[in-house]
Amino acid sequence: MAQPAMARWLIWAVVGLATIAVGVWGALSLWDSTTVPSNLTLPHLQARDYFTAADLHRASSFENFLHIDAFLAQDALVLALAFYSRWGPRLVRESAAGRIGTGFLLGMLGFGVVWIAQLPFGLAAQIWEHEHGISKVDYLSWAVNDWFGLGSKFIFVCLALLIAMGFAGLTRRYWWALAAPTFVALAALATFTTPFLLPSLRPLRGQLLKADAALFARREGVPGVKVKVQNVHELTTAPNAESAGLGPTRVVVLWDTLLHGRFSRKEIDAILAHEFGHLSHDHLLKGIGWTAIFAFPLAFLIALATRRRGGIYAPTAVPTALLAYVLVQLAFLPAHNLISRHFEAEADWSSLQATHDPAAAQAMFVKLARLSRAEPSESGLVKALFEDHPAIIDRLAMIKAWEQRHPAAVPAASRPAVTPGAGSAPARSGASGRGR
Repeated sequence: MAQPAMARWLIWAVVGLATIAVGVWGALSLWDSTTVPSNLTLPHLQARDYFTAADLHRASSFENFLHIDAFLAQDALVLALAFYSRWGPRLVRESAAGRIGTGFLLGMLGFGVVWIAQLPFGLAAQIWEHEHGISKVDYLSWAVNDWFGLGSKFIFVCLALLIAMGFAGLTRRYWWALAAPTFVALAALATFTTPFLLPSLRPLRGQLLKADAALFARREGVPGVKVKVQNVHELTTAPNAESAGLGPTRVVVLWDTLLHGRFSRKEIDAILAHEFGHLSHDHLLKGIGWTAIFAFPLAFLIALATRRRGGIYAPTAVPTALLAYVLVQLAFLPAHNLISRHFEAEADWSSLQATHDPAAAQAMFVKLARLSRAEPSESGLVKALFEDHPAIIDRLAMIKAWEQRHPAAVPAASRPAVTPGAGSAPARSGASGRGR
């Protein structure tokens, strides 16, 4: 009897080591596949050389509150889910919905627990942004939109539960090995369909900007990618942009708050080139690769956490699975933010290579920081926990480093600013100073 058991342990040890080796190889390959020079040294810059003392004070007080609020929100979420993990299963002790139906019911109740736990902190952040002129949404509308905005997350939770509990019905202990690749496939599907789900999109208007978009798409090696504008000016004053989609669904989205005359045409070109850089370097596809690397340990740790509750096969283990998911996500958060900053830095470099206009890039980042009240430099802990974009001062340092490597680079020819009436109608992620 001992020999078969030892053989099984040996097989699983070999499989585990092979999986770890593949994961490490994949992580190193994804991390090293960057066009930013490996020997690039960023100069040390001072934020006060680019921002006034008033700018720095406003940004610091604004973001400090949001960071503290976010930290307390995560604490409240963990405590609420810990309580739900302990007492939640008692709520459905008499459920007649069946195994998976009961799991869905507990998942739905957990969804409500999450929303209630996050509501006061989200409202505090909304009030803070409203008072500082960033948000334009009234509080009641925000609460309603926040509830319905969580609908997509609820659908994901239900689908994840269906997959996990379904595979647990086939193999109770090793469901995670089957569920992890399925979750990766769902992540790829979500990335592919995102452009169809973004609200309030319209085509880019203005012949000059459309010509610039086509030019930089060709320079970045992604000709034919469409640029669309998202109407958000009734919701926020913050400027932002994003790239989304995979393959034929790829698109660059500019918030219309970029197109009200606050940014010059050359500054918008730098943003466009940045977003095309994300697409040309397959950052969204690489993001799915990173999802694959983290999916297996995530699913395995959830399986371990729920084992004492009967595993994910048992519906009463769902509250514990939700708690484990949040805790593991928080543990992985610094790594996630580091990877995101790595992508953003490459997109910044790609934009400079495409535009050869460091002056426009510098002006754009300074303006983004001021309009979004982003703190130009962040401490190591704040950067690790909250920032998925490089600090503005680091982005400005990259511009200086690029200039040092290209002393003979000639800036793009002077072109008129985009203003209402100059071919552009009044007008997520890549160029944002706040990392939206």
